[in-house]
Amino acid sequence: MTRPAILALEDGSIFRGVAIGADGQTVGEVVFNTAMTGYQEILTDPSYTRQLVTLTYPHIGNTGINAEDIESASMGAAGLIIRDLPLMASNFRSEMPLQDYLQQNQLVAIGDIDTRRLTRILRDKGSLSGCILAGEAAAVANAADIALAAARNFPGLKGMDLAKEVTTKTIQNWTEGEWTLGQGYAQLDESQQPYHVVAYDYGVKFNILRMLASRGCRITLVPAQTTAAEVLAMKPDGVFLSNGPGDPQPCDYAIKAIAEILETQVPVFGICLGHQLLALASGAQTVKMPHGHHGANHPVQNLDTGLVMITSQNHGFAVDEATLPANLRATHKSLFDGTLQGIERTDKAAFSFQGHPEASPGPQDVAPLFDRFIQLIQARKNQAA
Repeated sequence: MTRPAILALEDGSIFRGVAIGADGQTVGEVVFNTAMTGYQEILTDPSYTRQLVTLTYPHIGNTGINAEDIESASMGAAGLIIRDLPLMASNFRSEMPLQDYLQQNQLVAIGDIDTRRLTRILRDKGSLSGCILAGEAAAVANAADIALAAARNFPGLKGMDLAKEVTTKTIQNWTEGEWTLGQGYAQLDESQQPYHVVAYDYGVKFNILRMLASRGCRITLVPAQTTAAEVLAMKPDGVFLSNGPGDPQPCDYAIKAIAEILETQVPVFGICLGHQLLALASGAQTVKMPHGHHGANHPVQNLDTGLVMITSQNHGFAVDEATLPANLRATHKSLFDGTLQGIERTDKAAFSFQGHPEASPGPQDVAPLFDRFIQLIQARKNQAA
């Protein structure tokens, strides 16, 4: 038997569908993602905290779920919105249906709605606050009014510091490397990891850490509010600034720590939120985008080489290129809307990228960014030798 579900947007739009996850209510910023695959990685990406993710591809769930493809220890997204949940999953790596996974993880989700109409609304009006009611909550006579009120009460992500909410609470060591079919994830020891990298966890995805580890990095993962003095006392060969959710501007603790680290010669590499925080720590500004970039098919151009890369994206804020100080230069731009995608310091060994190279878009177009970080670390070690 199907269970009812309702999605309400702050502009008054109402969508009625069926519940495909847990019963209850969830609110957040409604965004759309254009990726055709990777729904499991999307759901477990901490960067989607407080967001209801609309997947524009119509058939979601047809490859099932497996334990290897999660990107964090818990759900990142606040809710899921899809067109069609197939009755059967077919993939040799599948371990359970998507619906069971959603229910096990208490994620409220809605299916059988017109995601084309919803995407057009978000494209034209920008990301909107929304609410999903599922199960008994959606069956009451005034369910639409309840959902609409909840959507309008959500304050939006601007000004919201979420990095300190999703970060690790303790310092951890990371030793897992990249995945190989039939072998799983590589288990590395210190003899294979000559570089010590301290990684700030603002909502890090596991595969970022795996790609660093597979390139010889012994990773110490630290909470978002760790001070620069604490990090530098660990004598890192490099410092990594992770992805994460929310608005970068309220993260004053991170901006302060990064600015202090940049006063040293330690190489710094940032991705997504880490990219924005590096810019803020260097004197630039960030802006809230109308509907952000969410998908696995975004073309980005390297301004130095002219090379166009197919990238995976997930961000609702961007660095304002017009505010770059003299010691920051643009390195990459989006070919969708011209927004800034990469920067580097001209006076320090520090650079960053807005997209997600670890998501294997292209499928390896952006992976050389990790190699560049290693080259900066090696160059500094050679100077010190």
